[in-house]
Amino acid sequence: MLSAKGYEVFLPTLRHRLRKRGEMTTVNAPLFPGYLFCRFAVDFRLPILITPGVVNVVGLGHTPQAISDIEIESIRRMVESKLEVEPWSYVAAGDVIRIEQGPLAGAEGVLLRLGEGYRLVASVTLFQRSISVELDRDWVTPLTERRKGTVSTAIHHSGR
Repeated sequence: MLSAKGYEVFLPTLRHRLRKRGEMTTVNAPLFPGYLFCRFAVDFRLPILITPGVVNVVGLGHTPQAISDIEIESIRRMVESKLEVEPWSYVAAGDVIRIEQGPLAGAEGVLLRLGEGYRLVASVTLFQRSISVELDRDWVTPLTERRKGTVSTAIHHSGR
């Protein structure tokens, strides 16, 4: 409904394999259940709030907060990369990195080392949700400062 109203929306999904009636099937499910991203002017949020299924605009108290364009774009790149993406515990500390090459080029997040492998964790700081994907260590460049954005935010919805 938000798209029909002319808003740019992004609902990242995750492919799940389920056994249904004895057969394996693949379904898409929201990566962050109950949330979708929408670009809109915060001062004109009433059309968003009166949309059926919208519970609230995510923020601090009653003040909507923007989500960094880099955070949104990093999640978009990870989901569209066709690499195996999985939900991950929110990470607040660690080395912030930028992927310079490969299918995730341009994505930023936190680098984790797990055993012999490396993972990129991209987070939506505002509602403390993260996703991760395995990556090649050669793709990584450390960042010294996290950039801030001001134009996208998330909408908490009822899932309808």
